[in-house]
Amino acid sequence: MKKRTFIAFLVVLILPVVSYFIVNSYSKDAIAMPRHYFYDTVVTKLQKGKLVDDTIWHKIKPFKLLNQFGDSVGIDDWGGKIIVANFFFTSCPSICPTLTSNMKKLQTAFIKTDTIVRFISFTVDPSRDTVQKIKAYGDKYGINHDTWWMLTGPKKEIYDIAFNEFKVYANSVEKVDSSFIHTDKFILIDRDKVVRGFYDGLDSNHLDQLIKDIVLLNMERDKKRKRNLFRK
Repeated sequence: MKKRTFIAFLVVLILPVVSYFIVNSYSKDAIAMPRHYFYDTVVTKLQKGKLVDDTIWHKIKPFKLLNQFGDSVGIDDWGGKIIVANFFFTSCPSICPTLTSNMKKLQTAFIKTDTIVRFISFTVDPSRDTVQKIKAYGDKYGINHDTWWMLTGPKKEIYDIAFNEFKVYANSVEKVDSSFIHTDKFILIDRDKVVRGFYDGLDSNHLDQLIKDIVLLNMERDKKRKRNLFRK
């Protein structure tokens, strides 16, 4: 009887400790990664003898616009970089100055790890926002032009990127004016050119979350790299 009591005592004492370490170990892998937003199709394929569905996520299509130095550039020119994008115009008297200031804070947050992320701001008033104007606008806010492009070009192409590629108003419940974009959203794009998040560029809590999600996407890249190494 005493032996059974002793064993029961050990189980009661040890089980919570063991459970803690098991849960703690698994929780490290159960990180909530930034979600995927838009898919193009779902295909069924054979994997390990079973049919499984594979979601083909929507990738931002290649484009060419002019940056603040007059160079023709596109999203693919930055290779496998994480990208934060937004839309602005230089004469905006309301939200744009704050959005630009907050984007500058993001850029500064990654100043020591600037190989991870790049920034893109598209003007929504390209007829007035010339190359010279957007360059001066960037200078005004003290941005690092090496890791942040301000882009101008044909309005039709910029608006197509906003509506059909970044889908900035996909989750909006308000009526959208398709003739003029005025959004406070920062859009997070992963290394595969897939949208992984929308953030209120005026909200400090959203900015904090965006910084965390950029770090998570960088971890996601590292995990993929390790898996590929093991497959070889």
